[in-house]
Amino acid sequence: MSRKTKAMLMMVVCATLWSTAGIFIKWIDWNPMIIAGVRGLISASVLYIYMRISGRRIKTGRNCFLTAIGLGGSATLFTIANKLTTAANAIVLQFTNPIFILIIFAVFFGRKLRKGDVATVVVIMLGIALFFFDRLSPGKVIGNLVAIGAGILLAVMYVFAGEAKDDDDMRMTGILFAHLFSFIMGLPFIAISPPASVDTREILCIMALGIFQLGIAYVLFSIASADCPPLACSLIGALEPLLNPVWVFIFDGEAPGVFALCGAAIVIVTICVWCVYDSKTAVHIGQK
Repeated sequence: MSRKTKAMLMMVVCATLWSTAGIFIKWIDWNPMIIAGVRGLISASVLYIYMRISGRRIKTGRNCFLTAIGLGGSATLFTIANKLTTAANAIVLQFTNPIFILIIFAVFFGRKLRKGDVATVVVIMLGIALFFFDRLSPGKVIGNLVAIGAGILLAVMYVFAGEAKDDDDMRMTGILFAHLFSFIMGLPFIAISPPASVDTREILCIMALGIFQLGIAYVLFSIASADCPPLACSLIGALEPLLNPVWVFIFDGEAPGVFALCGAAIVIVTICVWCVYDSKTAVHIGQK
């Protein structure tokens, strides 16, 4: 088996692990900030152990800290969104991050958007609009908006992790700090809104989130990204928004609305088509 094939299989496992977030978060009856915080501490421990074993150094800088703020903030908002709206809405709306990457590069880095980029943004926004046509309670509207915020912050992470270029130590440090950032943000809520009870199922779920859904998943992502082409990573990563609501529906019975399903199909297909378009035109994100 070639290195590239192994890397692509790692990405499949990685995306599958990421997709388990919705169901485990639904099963933990804690304040979402506490869930994000405890999960962050556990995953940070896994990442730190990996860095020590692999010989990576702690290296700080602008790209490191902005990567940490983007990923840490996104992970926290995504956890909150899962409590306020459906798992399908939360993951698909977070998956809009490539569009915000385009916007960030256009506004802050002076990159000119191509016609295909503009068309993609318009279609994605139409897909997002469908999520708000379902019969939504005020909580779900807020949850959808929080999920979009998670997508924006995830875009910030991708932009500045990419700006680190070949500096794997800085990129990995940024990911480590992101999870510690989630933990720090969740600390006050342990005192403000402590869990009413902590049972065995909740302990197992939070351990699964920290060790597997984030910790090991990001270790696999770090290893795979060395040999798996960016386009392949993007397309394989689309398994996450496809599988996330499936697990929640199977194990928790939560089904997305018809409009949300249509919006999800539009968002996922459009982003995958854009990834192929971007690769074939040989113009990489960030290039002026």
